[in-house]
Amino acid sequence: MRRALPVLLATVAVLVLLANFHTTSTARGRSIIAPRSIRPAAGAPPRQPGVTTAPVSADGTVVTNRFGDVQVRVTVTGRRLTDVTALQLPQDRPRSAYINNIAGPELRSEALAAQSANIDTISGASYTSDSYRESLQAALDKAGFRG
Repeated sequence: MRRALPVLLATVAVLVLLANFHTTSTARGRSIIAPRSIRPAAGAPPRQPGVTTAPVSADGTVVTNRFGDVQVRVTVTGRRLTDVTALQLPQDRPRSAYINNIAGPELRSEALAAQSANIDTISGASYTSDSYRESLQAALDKAGFRG
């Protein structure tokens, strides 16, 4: 009986600590990864405070996988990746269209959050994810983006 009270108090204390523990995650359970610091491209002129730079767009290469072609376009403003547009995603089969209508926006979101082509593979869309990543990296290289 003498041990029961300390064990009960320790259990309550642990439950209170667990109830107050918070994690940061996205809706799909992935951890949010803070963007890495971005360095200017080699040879780029120094950026002056208050001076905005014009957006630069570049198209990635067309990457073919067993389900179709994937190609993206990036927009870089200053030292930030500001937009990624899927120019081509496999849509010729109903299943491919269904998968890529879900995976496309998720891959875009991943790229903008990561500020690079270092993005997660979307479960069920691994071929598209790999091709998207490859086209994205090619587009970032063409835009002179160094993340």
